[in-house]
Amino acid sequence: MTAGPAARDVILVGGGHTHVQVMTAFAAAARAGRPWADARLTLVSRDRDTPYSGMLPGHVAGLYRRDDIHIDLEGLAARTGARFVRGAATGLDRAGRRLVVEGSAPIEYDIASFDVGITPDLSAIDGAEAHGIAVKPIGRFLEKLADLRAAVASPDGGRRVLVVGGGPAGVELAFSLRERLRADLAAAGLEPGGLQVAIVTSGTILKGLNDGVRRRIHGALKARGIAVLEDRRIAAVSAEGVTTDAGERIPADAVVISTKARAPSFLERLGLPTARDGTLLTRFTLQTLTDPAVFAVGDCATVANEPTEKAGVFAVRQGPVLADNLRRALAGEPLRPYRAQTDWLVLMTTGDGHAIGGRGDRIAVGGRWVWWWKDRIDRRFMRRFAG
Repeated sequence: MTAGPAARDVILVGGGHTHVQVMTAFAAAARAGRPWADARLTLVSRDRDTPYSGMLPGHVAGLYRRDDIHIDLEGLAARTGARFVRGAATGLDRAGRRLVVEGSAPIEYDIASFDVGITPDLSAIDGAEAHGIAVKPIGRFLEKLADLRAAVASPDGGRRVLVVGGGPAGVELAFSLRERLRADLAAAGLEPGGLQVAIVTSGTILKGLNDGVRRRIHGALKARGIAVLEDRRIAAVSAEGVTTDAGERIPADAVVISTKARAPSFLERLGLPTARDGTLLTRFTLQTLTDPAVFAVGDCATVANEPTEKAGVFAVRQGPVLADNLRRALAGEPLRPYRAQTDWLVLMTTGDGHAIGGRGDRIAVGGRWVWWWKDRIDRRFMRRFAG
């Protein structure tokens, strides 16, 4: 008898928006009778499920249940023919082609791909770690959100909430927190009007979006009584609020931080080129610059010649390209490039069944139908990974 070819191991490190698409593509190829050449797929993740960031503000507002916004990674692995290993990756033996996993034996690989997200970079803000509520990682944020809701809805709870960060994520959270906390107060028999929500940012809010979208957002914020404090860089956070680098004190009972983040620190110990924020630098093929057997995608990676902001839309769009390139690498075929969109659709919920959106320099829309549109897009994405 002649032995068949040895299986080659593709290790997906992290269950981000890109990797879950690789898993479904792997299964679809097998169902179509075109399985990836002698491949075994393994997903390594610290958590059994992963949140979809696009639906987080809707969950904060009370429009989605927790299960609605999470993908069951272990179940998805079982359905797509992948092995699931629960554990946190801590290193990579590139010479021996082995992934180091905390509390587990090293896992051998032929190709490895990283999609492990980002963590908050609070180093420039004194007291932020102790007194702030960071939005990333989302799992930890949801735990602290429960504590915040309970505190606000208590009879003597502090009701001044400050969101640090004027990007789309920060603005959506301000809208959503206002809706959820007002509902909590009403349910507790307390006056919702006592809640104060504000946004503080070092520049201007939504500076990357067009004027029409920004006008609509400013109008919606004003209508809901959400204050906007621009051109204020936060230097410190305490139990009493925040202090700017100019010495201005802004009182707050809770400070939610949605500003810049960094890649997990272990990536900088892999011996691969990284950007200033610790993300792995890649080619257009999504391979790391110096090791073609290691790919990196999503927020933990930066395409060296075409850096983009950290947004879920890019991770979603990388999914089909990464899946195809992993297949091509196994088959010895040329890889294809990933090119990021130069403009993209932005849809932001206001937390109350309405949304505001836009694209490029001119398109700006708003209303209940825009929320319906956003909800339909997000639910359609999540259905791809449901059991």
